Amino acid sequence: MTTIDKTALGRLDQEGRLFNAVLKAPTTKPGRFGFRGDIALKFQPQIADEKRPPDISMEQVLTFAQEGEATIPVLAGYLHSFAYLETAAEVLDGLLKPSGKYFIFCNNIDLLAAYQVTLRGIPFIILPCDESTVWKEMMDLMGIDKNDTRKLDTAGKLDVLLDIALRYEGRYKAITFEEGVAGMYPVKNRNENRPV
Repeated sequence: MTTIDKTALGRLDQEGRLFNAVLKAPTTKPGRFGFRGDIALKFQPQIADEKRPPDISMEQVLTFAQEGEATIPVLAGYLHSFAYLETAAEVLDGLLKPSGKYFIFCNNIDLLAAYQVTLRGIPFIILPCDESTVWKEMMDLMGIDKNDTRKLDTAGKLDVLLDIALRYEGRYKAITFEEGVAGMYPVKNRNENRPV
């Protein structure tokens, strides 16, 4: 039975970064451990035993890691602001590889934009996401009909989606992180229907 501590997700787990898990368990493939949930990127100062939600998180994360491998081969997640990508790259430093597939959906970029940003030697595919979910956007991007996965459990669906994502060959215009920040829109306040 594959346990998280035998995979590249183990470090994030030990750091207390994996939370709100829909799935945090071995998947249908041998030696594979899957995670669907949020990754804390920046913690709030903790007072005594009080558990506070993170300041910044990568939400709706879809990923898996293989037992005995040092890196995570594929990951998709949502950042409320493109600017958080720098923090995400820092937190995940050493756990990603240049040949991996990493899809980051952001709320405050042009809805027609799609580009690639390389940070710490890792290429991230940056895509817009507004009023949708990472799961739905990834299913659409990979061309998977949800009827094809209807009979599968959560782990099985994750395997199907991420196995296709691993082979994804979409090409995107490369921009720098600084160019991406310069082109950002104001971050939307989730509690109101207007920019902050």
